[in-house]
Amino acid sequence: MPRFTYKAIDESGNTVNGVLEADTKEMAENLLVQKGLIPSIIRGEGESKGISLSLKGLSYRFGKIKDTDLILFTKQFRTMLHSGIPIINAFKIMEYQAENPLLKRVSGQIVRDLQEGSSLYEAFKRHPKVFSSLYCEMIKAGETSGNLVDVLDRLIYIIEHEHKIRSDIRSALQYPIMVTVFLAVAFFILLTFVVPKFINIFIRAGLELPLPTKICMVLYNFLANYWYAILTAIIVGILLTLSYFKTEKGRLLRDTQLLRIPVLGPLFIKATMSRFASIFAILQASGIGILDSFDILSGIIGNSAISKEFISLKAKVQEGQGISDPLKSSRYFTPMVINMIAIGEESGRLDDMLKVIAAHYDEEMAYQVNRLSEAIGPVLTVGLAGVIGFFALAIFIPMWDLTKMVRPM
Repeated sequence: MPRFTYKAIDESGNTVNGVLEADTKEMAENLLVQKGLIPSIIRGEGESKGISLSLKGLSYRFGKIKDTDLILFTKQFRTMLHSGIPIINAFKIMEYQAENPLLKRVSGQIVRDLQEGSSLYEAFKRHPKVFSSLYCEMIKAGETSGNLVDVLDRLIYIIEHEHKIRSDIRSALQYPIMVTVFLAVAFFILLTFVVPKFINIFIRAGLELPLPTKICMVLYNFLANYWYAILTAIIVGILLTLSYFKTEKGRLLRDTQLLRIPVLGPLFIKATMSRFASIFAILQASGIGILDSFDILSGIIGNSAISKEFISLKAKVQEGQGISDPLKSSRYFTPMVINMIAIGEESGRLDDMLKVIAAHYDEEMAYQVNRLSEAIGPVLTVGLAGVIGFFALAIFIPMWDLTKMVRPM
C-alpha cells in the first residue's frame, strides 16, 4: 500500500508530522480528519517536491483554484471550528500552512478584514474568484444562525458533489476527444506527407488516378497553396467564437445547443438536475429563503439556458404560485422532478424530496456516462475505419494498376 508523509495541525493548533498508509491522497486526507487532525501537506513518498510546487505555482497564478484545494480549505476551517479554535486564529493557521499561494493570500486578507470589524460573510465575499456566491451565502447562513460548523459540513458535501459531477462528465468526454484529435492529426499527416509521394509516382507512371486519389490531390494542393489563409481563418474563427460566447446571447445559444446534442444533451440535463436538487436541498436545510435560493441557483447552475428559467420561475413564485406549478412551464425540468417537489411542498419535507431527486439523478448520470461510452465507441471505430479506408483506396487502387504494368522479364 502507498505511504504518504504528512504535515497537519492538531486540536491545540500545533503542527505534527508523520507517515501513514492509504490507497490515495484523498483517503489519506480523510484518515487524518477522522483522527481530529487538519491536513496541510500530504505527499507520496518519492514524490518530487520542487517540481510539483513550481507547476502548482504556475497553475494558481494563471488559472482558477482547484476544487480539491477548496475542499481541503473548507475541511480545515470546519475542523478547527469544531475543535474550538477562534476564527481569526484558524485563518492565521491556514495562512501559515497553505501551499496554495492564492489561498495563502486570501486567508491573510480575511484575517485583516475580521480584525477591522468585517463579518465573516463580508470577508469571504471580497474574493469572488475563490468563493462562489453559493459559498458566501452558505457562510452567511451559518454565521447568522450560529450553526457554522453544520453549514460547513453541507458546503463540503456540495463542493465534493460538484467535483464528482464535473469529473464524471470530463471522464466521459476524454476518450472521444482524444480519438478525434488522433484522427485529425493522422488525416493531416497522411494527406501532406504520405499520399503526395505516391501520387508523384503514379503520375510519372502515366496512370489514370481513381476518384479517392484525385480527392487527396485536390485537398493537398488546397492545403499547400492556401495554408496561411486556412490557418488565419481558423484562428480568427476561434477568437470570434470565444468572444461571442462571452456575451449573454452567445452563452445562451451555446448552452441551448449543447442540451440538444444527442446522447450528450440528456447527460448535461441529468447533471444539471442533480446539481439543482442537491444544492437547493442544502440551501433549504440551511434556512436560506426560496427566492434567495433561486438567485443563487441561477448564478451557479452552470447552464445559461436553464439559468434563464429561474428568472421567470422566481417571478411566478413571488406571485404565490408555489414551486412545482411554475416548474411545469419549464422545458428542462422533468415530470419526476416536478412531482417530487410537489409532494415535498405538500408534506413540508421539501429538502428530503430534493435529496431523493439528487440521489436518483446521480444514478441516472452514472448510467448515462456508461451509455455514452458504449454509443461513442462504435461511431469512433467507424470514423477511424473510414479515414484509413479512404487513404487505403487512394494509394492501393493505383498501386494495383501499377503492378499490372510491370511485365515479367
